[in-house]
Amino acid sequence: MTRTSYFVASTVDGFIATPDDGLDWLVTRDQGADAGGTLGYEAFIAQVGAIAMGAATYEWLLRHHGDEPWFYSQPCWVFTHRDLPLREGADLRLTQSPVAEVHAEMAAAAGEKNIWIVGGGELVAQFHDAGLLDEVLISVAPLTIGAGKPLLPRHVELAVVESRVAGEFVVTRYRTVR
Repeated sequence: MTRTSYFVASTVDGFIATPDDGLDWLVTRDQGADAGGTLGYEAFIAQVGAIAMGAATYEWLLRHHGDEPWFYSQPCWVFTHRDLPLREGADLRLTQSPVAEVHAEMAAAAGEKNIWIVGGGELVAQFHDAGLLDEVLISVAPLTIGAGKPLLPRHVELAVVESRVAGEFVVTRYRTVR
């Protein structure tokens, strides 16, 4: 069965980016040799068949990795109310539709695999509000930044499924409690 997951890195004080969308706090950290094993990115992305991301996340990728090949082979829905440039060779679909409408399309495209909500927190909250968020995987870095883009801007009940240390990070998988 297709699961919809939010896999993200966060600071101890619950931010996924600085106020200006900076991620220097993340890219300078040691993620460990196995990068989390069963809770790591490689194991996670192998199970992903469709991706959702917000416009700010997509624009960050364009600004910081615009000259590199597109990261994902999976179809990717970018939720936006703006016209954004598309990456050549990438299966990108810009949408303004509500997440509940798009989720069915994403699940069909994912087949037996899962849906990954890359970010940001507000988009994840919309999936949660629609009853479509199944799990949250958080890699917590050992630092605070004091302000920024919140991990989740809503009240969300979670239950711990598993946890482990990966380099400097503590990685925990939670299931949503409905």
